[in-house]
Amino acid sequence: MNLLNERTLKGTFFGNYKPRSDLPSVVEKYMSKELEVEKFITHTVPFSEINKAFEYMLRGEGLRCIIRMEE
Repeated sequence: MNLLNERTLKGTFFGNYKPRSDLPSVVEKYMSKELEVEKFITHTVPFSEINKAFEYMLRGEGLRCIIRMEE
């Protein structure tokens, strides 16, 4: 996207993370309890209340929401 003064705004999908080469080490750290994924989960909502997850995100209250498919 070209902005004023010829500046360019660019986004990234994974940042500096390279899934193909980095994922095995992430899985290994998770399995050995070095990486605590659970502490990043801020909310859990049933699918019927999926809009709540979006509200949390828009208000900046949700880091990661788990959507339960079964109630």
